[in-house]
Amino acid sequence: MFLAQSALWSDMFSWIERKRYGKKIESTLVPEDPIFIIGHWRTGTTLLHQLMNLDPNLAAPTLFQVAEPDCFICSYRYYAPVFSALLSENRPMDNVRIGMNEPQEDEYAIYRITNFSPIERLVFPKNLNYFLLDYPSFMPGNEKERKEWEEQLNFYFRKLHFFHGKTIVSKNPFNSMRIKELAVLFPKARFIHIVRHPYDVVPSTVHLWKIVLRQNSLNRKGSEPGIQEVVEGLGKVLATIEKDKSVVPQENFYEMKFEDLEADPVAEFRKLYSRFHMPFDDELSCNIQSFMYSLKNYKKNEFYLSDEEKEFIHKQLNQYMQIFKYQ
Repeated sequence: MFLAQSALWSDMFSWIERKRYGKKIESTLVPEDPIFIIGHWRTGTTLLHQLMNLDPNLAAPTLFQVAEPDCFICSYRYYAPVFSALLSENRPMDNVRIGMNEPQEDEYAIYRITNFSPIERLVFPKNLNYFLLDYPSFMPGNEKERKEWEEQLNFYFRKLHFFHGKTIVSKNPFNSMRIKELAVLFPKARFIHIVRHPYDVVPSTVHLWKIVLRQNSLNRKGSEPGIQEVVEGLGKVLATIEKDKSVVPQENFYEMKFEDLEADPVAEFRKLYSRFHMPFDDELSCNIQSFMYSLKNYKKNEFYLSDEEKEFIHKQLNQYMQIFKYQ
């Protein structure tokens, strides 16, 4: 009932927004140079997204803009009190702060506007397999649907650019599997791949999908993933990024370790901005330091891995652990 009434309101506001802003958005050029944060879930993509959003020259899609991609311009003031009443202060999987104006992963918007996303397998599981592993593709299968998907994605980024007038920073682990397609759609796009020790990523991802599946599944056909499935999924993501990053000019691709970002975010940002030829000033440095100080009391989830589980992870991901110098 909640989803049904929400859809009706969204449809009404979408109609109003098309009438009011449709032509202006259509006349806005598609931004050629968005920044895409990629990498597997639980690798620190959210922290990186939050820090980049501190740059006044950049704009990250907010929770509200990905929840209501069709009408976020004209409906914000009406939805604000509703979101404030319904949203908890923190995410259930890791206690990270959440709010309607906080940066958010845009795959939810893509699913809404294109009707295609692997997220569908979360909402409507078809079998007991982990939804990422057996998904045939992260792009639509036939040419017509693919073209429609690309057009809708272009429109959404055009709309964000019309609204903010800034460089867009997209954080979306699913885009790790779409580097080639995004590089064509956005010729000057830049990509940041963030990695983290698999001993931290794997159990945290198992925890994540257990919570997300319980909260979002609309049938009972799915099952919670285990360590083996998550390790295979992590390997798939890392292999795809390693293979596809060659289509991106070297100056437009940057790889970082979460551990380095956490230890000295200002130094890591200086290197990142230098690679992308972006200005890094004292104001942004202070913003980053202040934000990190605000997290001083934040406590991460702690997970236990047995020696056998660590051995399995190391064996399956040995190549990438060597590449990123993880022991």
